[in-house]
Amino acid sequence: MKTAGYAKKEERRAARRAFLDANAELREGKKGLRKVTPAATMHRINDTLSSALSWGIKREQLFQRNWAQLVELPPVTRPKPLVWTPERIEHWKRTGEKPGPVMVLTPELTGRFLDFVKDDWLYELWHSFIFLGPRRGEMAALPWTEVSLDALWPRISQQIVEVAYELYGEAPKADSVRTLSLSLESGDNLAAFRAKQEKQRQEWGDAYIESGRVWTHENGEALHPDWISRRFSRLVELSGLPPVRLHDLRHLAATLSLLAGHDIKVVQEKLGHSSRQITSDTYTTCYPEMLRAEAESVMAVVPRDVPFKVRTPLTIPEAAWQNDIAVFFAHGARQSGDTWSVGAQTQPDSERLGMITLAGRGQDDAANAAVKWVRDHCSASDLELVRVENFNDRYPEEQRADFSLTRFTVTRSESPAVEGWALPTGLPPAASRHGRRAPNRRRKAA
Repeated sequence: MKTAGYAKKEERRAARRAFLDANAELREGKKGLRKVTPAATMHRINDTLSSALSWGIKREQLFQRNWAQLVELPPVTRPKPLVWTPERIEHWKRTGEKPGPVMVLTPELTGRFLDFVKDDWLYELWHSFIFLGPRRGEMAALPWTEVSLDALWPRISQQIVEVAYELYGEAPKADSVRTLSLSLESGDNLAAFRAKQEKQRQEWGDAYIESGRVWTHENGEALHPDWISRRFSRLVELSGLPPVRLHDLRHLAATLSLLAGHDIKVVQEKLGHSSRQITSDTYTTCYPEMLRAEAESVMAVVPRDVPFKVRTPLTIPEAAWQNDIAVFFAHGARQSGDTWSVGAQTQPDSERLGMITLAGRGQDDAANAAVKWVRDHCSASDLELVRVENFNDRYPEEQRADFSLTRFTVTRSESPAVEGWALPTGLPPAASRHGRRAPNRRRKAA
């Protein structure tokens, strides 16, 4: 609870007391109960035992057989990330149940979280988790010596592993050693955090702890990976957003990158996965926007003949051409019922290049009619329509039934005429043929 005044403080104190009592009751009730080990943990334990037994057989000849290899364990299925849609959020608020173990925030919810933690000491850290997708141990171990604020890159070459809350430093797996590229905003954030550290160093004086790490407490002490997770969970709880884990931000960074249109190989290198198959299997079907874009592109493959009326003929002015290439938009809007108007413009506030009207069922019909209109104009004007891009999914969900947007790229070119050329009546002279072949013979002789 966020507090304001004495009454709120007393209310928070009562809630805290109730939480501690319930937690103590839970611990008491769990005594004597056997903890269920997940299948993934079983496999990791068995792999460790198998490795130890194999070492004993090869080095010490202590065993005759690796019994761990004979153990049959339940299969492990990698959980698919699910996005927090409004329907799932409503179900969570009503029942308190998460739809799945791995949940990802939408871009809108991500923006709300960043706005909420804007004044937090570690705002730049949360920003880096969201847009870079590192592991918590990698960020806890990152030193300033592996960061370039001028070239805008950090190099991930160390990590901290926590075992029973004890910390151990080690090198990450070979595939996880990587150099990340920073955006200008991310670079500014790192510079701002370094400035905050310098200010704290002066205020703390001799009590300041020189850890050399990028992410620290106000006194310079390095962050514990488990503390980072608990702090993040607390901030999410205070923000009122649906629950997500710190590791879910890694999934969020991947899906945001894929939603922006980046190649799966780029995302693999960014996350430090050993293969693009892992990245593809985990992230390519997370956001509804990605599935919707795929559905829109499939529909666009099959052209549809939608009748329309030309109200103003399409005219591409000379100012719209740049090096014989013109780019303009066809913006459609529902007028009433099934009546649509589609106007062509180079910019949202520019003069209309032409307009058509049609009777359509939705934005897809408006977009198809615009494509047919522009294609007919290009055929009649000796122009070439080289690209059509559908941006219907850019509108908010509540506006998609009434608006459409399509971008066209048109080129004009003057092909050389064939007049003045005579068809060849014979072969070139023999001397000319030998002259062309002589260099080849010299190359063979060499």
